[in-house]
Amino acid sequence: MLVGGCATREELIAKSAAVPHGIDLSGQWRLRAASQETVRRIEDAEMKAAGGEKGINIRAQETRRSGRGSSEGTLVHVFLETGRALKITQTDYGLFISFDRAVVEEYRFGEKRKINVGEVEADRVSGWRENAYIIETLDMDGAKLIETYRLDDGGGTLIRSIVVIENAVRQVDVTQAFDRA
Repeated sequence: MLVGGCATREELIAKSAAVPHGIDLSGQWRLRAASQETVRRIEDAEMKAAGGEKGINIRAQETRRSGRGSSEGTLVHVFLETGRALKITQTDYGLFISFDRAVVEEYRFGEKRKINVGEVEADRVSGWRENAYIIETLDMDGAKLIETYRLDDGGGTLIRSIVVIENAVRQVDVTQAFDRA
């Protein structure tokens, strides 16, 4: 019998639900001019992950997981939202982030759950580490999306970092700066 390719998938570790004293990410945020190019880099990475002009092929991803074929790209990208204008509402229990007034994502402090977009499923944890809010999303193939939100400049700047890791390689590594609108 052959033993190989049976590595266990990473288990995401829950984050703290306790909001650090004095931290409130709420506000209207505009992407700085110096960060505008990051949106294109993220969109290019999403296009590449989706198979270029061909689009995302979920059946090919299922075949890849079963070992009967191969496909390029990761499905974790379907969980990545981006925009030039963010509206963040922080409650006692979670964050609501609106991207360009089109898509609203909800994150609950300390969550650990399964999420899905259509047929695509992933594990998600989110919560606080020091003064940053961390969201980790792990797709069924083991690709991981890590988003971090933190305040800088006395609360006048929102820093968002986005990292996508696949097979221990950072496919995307972007930092964006937003100013209060």
